[in-house]
Amino acid sequence: MVDALPWRQRIGSQRDWMWRGWQTRYTYMRSQKSESAPPLMLIHGFGASIGHWRHNVSALSQHHTVYALDLLGFGASEKAIAPYNVVLWIEQVHDFWLTFVREPVVLIGNSIGSMVCLAAAKAYPEMVKGVVMLNLPDSSVLETPEWTGTAVKVFRPIAAVGKSIFTFPLIFNPFFRVLRSSRLIRLWARQAYSSSDSISDELVEILSIPARDRGAVKALRSMVTTPKITEYRARSILPTITIPMLLFWGKQDKFVPPSLAECCVKLNPKLELVEIENAGHCPHDEQPELVNRKILSWIEECVR
Repeated sequence: MVDALPWRQRIGSQRDWMWRGWQTRYTYMRSQKSESAPPLMLIHGFGASIGHWRHNVSALSQHHTVYALDLLGFGASEKAIAPYNVVLWIEQVHDFWLTFVREPVVLIGNSIGSMVCLAAAKAYPEMVKGVVMLNLPDSSVLETPEWTGTAVKVFRPIAAVGKSIFTFPLIFNPFFRVLRSSRLIRLWARQAYSSSDSISDELVEILSIPARDRGAVKALRSMVTTPKITEYRARSILPTITIPMLLFWGKQDKFVPPSLAECCVKLNPKLELVEIENAGHCPHDEQPELVNRKILSWIEECVR
C-alpha cells in the first residue's frame, strides 16, 4: 500500500532550485502512462508545503507528469525576508515553468495557492491550459453594498495601527514561537478539517517542521507587513479567463465560507463547481480519492 510509506517517499523526487538567490524546494514525478498529457503543477496553501499533496502526487502521476513547489517562505524553501505577495509567488511559478517545464500546464492550487494559480493564468496565459482550485479565499467575489467603502476608509487607519503593534518584534516573535507548537498546530488543523480523524501525526509534522526553520519568524512578519497587491483580485480576473476551470469546495469549510463558491460561478458560468461532503478547507487531503478521480476525468474531458 502506497500510503504505508513515509510521506517524503510519496511525493516524488525532491530537489532544490536557486531562484533569485534564494533556495527553494520542488518535487516531481514523471507520468507512468502518457507523455502527451499536459503536465500538472501543484501549489499549496498558506502554511502548507509539497508534503500536503502526499495523497495526490502518485495518483495524478498515473496519467500526468506532476510538479509541486514550496512557495518561497514555506515548506523547505528559504524563509527569506522578501516582499511577500501574490505577484512574488506568480513570478516564482512562472520562472520555475520556464526553467523546467516549457509546455502548457494545468495549475492546481489549494487556498492561497488557488489565488496564485488564477493570477498566474491571467499574467501568463501561454503557460496555462487549465486551472483547478480547491476553494478560493478572495472576498472580492462578494456583492458588497456601497456603504462598505466608507467603512473601510474609517477602519483602515485603526487596522494599520493594530498591525504595527502586533508585528512589533517583542510582541510578534514570542507569539509565533507559541503558535508553532505541535499542540496549537493540531488545534488549528481541527478548524481547517471537517473531521479530527484526518489530523494525523504525519500531517502535524508536515505543518510544524517548516515553522521551526531558521528565519521563519522574520519571514512570517514580512508576509504580514508587506502591502497587499490589489491588481490580482478574483472579481476582476474570473470573468476574463477563457480556459477550462474547475473549483472544488468543501461543504464544511470553516475558513472560507462555501457560499463564496456560487459567487465565483456567477462571475464565470464556464467555471465548473464541485462541492464535497465531509471536507473542510483541504478537500484534496480529506477526500483525496474523490478529488484525484475528478481532476483526472475533468482534464480528460475538458482540457485540450
